[in-house]
Amino acid sequence: MSFSTLARRTLRAPTARSLRAPAACSPAASQKRFASDNRGVVYMGANQVEVQDIEFPKLELAAGEFNPRLRKCDHGVILKVVTTNICGSDQHMVRGRTTASPGMVLGHEITGEVIECGSDVEFIKNGDLCSVPFNIACGRCELCKAGHTGVCLNVNPARPGAAYGYVDMGGWVGGQAEYVMVPYADWNLLKFPDRDQAMEKIKSLTLLSDIFPTGYHGAVTAGVEPGKSVYIAGAGPVGLASAAGAHLLGASVVIVGDYNQERLAQARSFGCETIDVSLDTPVPDQIASILGEPLVDCAVDCVGFEARGCGCAGHHVEKPAQVLNDCMEITRAAGAIGIPGLYVTEDPGAVDEAAKQGNISSRIGLGWAKSLSFHTGQCPVMKYHKQLMNAILFDKVQLDKWCNVEMISLDEAPAGYRDFDKGVAKKFVIDPHGMCN
Repeated sequence: MSFSTLARRTLRAPTARSLRAPAACSPAASQKRFASDNRGVVYMGANQVEVQDIEFPKLELAAGEFNPRLRKCDHGVILKVVTTNICGSDQHMVRGRTTASPGMVLGHEITGEVIECGSDVEFIKNGDLCSVPFNIACGRCELCKAGHTGVCLNVNPARPGAAYGYVDMGGWVGGQAEYVMVPYADWNLLKFPDRDQAMEKIKSLTLLSDIFPTGYHGAVTAGVEPGKSVYIAGAGPVGLASAAGAHLLGASVVIVGDYNQERLAQARSFGCETIDVSLDTPVPDQIASILGEPLVDCAVDCVGFEARGCGCAGHHVEKPAQVLNDCMEITRAAGAIGIPGLYVTEDPGAVDEAAKQGNISSRIGLGWAKSLSFHTGQCPVMKYHKQLMNAILFDKVQLDKWCNVEMISLDEAPAGYRDFDKGVAKKFVIDPHGMCN
């Protein structure tokens, strides 16, 4: 794209809405205006979610979350949720595969409009439309300052790192709701530069809160760069987002593997090669049929601990280490494996006692012998989300089409969870207020 074209698009005439002076952050006025009830998607036990009335968020930090006493959250904001997405990580909880307790409000993928600001918020204003990174980060600890916002030291008493509406991640209320509180707002929120332009592309921009940065991070940590080949295990939304990221990074060949035919077709729709792991043909042989050799330069695990075996019979059987072992086998010596797929410390529904404690039978010796690098953990969303926002705004990716986004209402969320669990090739995005029609 030429500089003149870029300048014309960047310096487009402001709309009447974008010319509007930003509203002051007035907590009292906001509380009076938005005194209505709140509703959210609540986990009620294995394979059961309900939309229920929940407490309207307050600018305070509840005792017992990560602080010993109730105190104000003057650095936070309250958002009117514009979009909030159902994630595969949510499905792990809903299937009963974590230690999540009933009553938890779900949802960590949030985009919203600021309706109330704490007194310490300086740069975010009422009316701003913002993407919320799923990682909650303080911006003040040594890891945040080093860019490792997925493992902030100050937001979770149990371990480094926190997230909205997720088990063992600090007790923060989830965002699959009409309204939600976001702490450390100046640090965490990504404000969209033009509200009207953002609403036009909201079905793609909503994916900035998690799966686009997460998939991209998987490709980056796997070493994808121009001319390299990459195998992406899993054609769910994160796998498709990782494939989109690999294309952005210049991969020569992007190969996506899955047993779900509908999802494989979705991957092919934007230029990916695919392999079917339900076939008896081994994964290396299918790789060789595409590349002429059974090796790739990079691999990305977008499946995680609920992986299944390969082959006609094997793909019906859960094998937690299957994808990791496949990736070690097919990745070239001295290569890297990005692992955005979730692995848990406790899995009550695991296939054996070892896996229930997070111990899986991976062939780490093979990885060691090949000098492979492994990159695990939450994606530090803030490292990537602004650049990926620009890729969407300037039409470098059509993520809504590639991930097959489908908008649903808040009341349709339980059905969305059921359909997603069946393996439909869709990314369900909840529109709680009907703002995106």
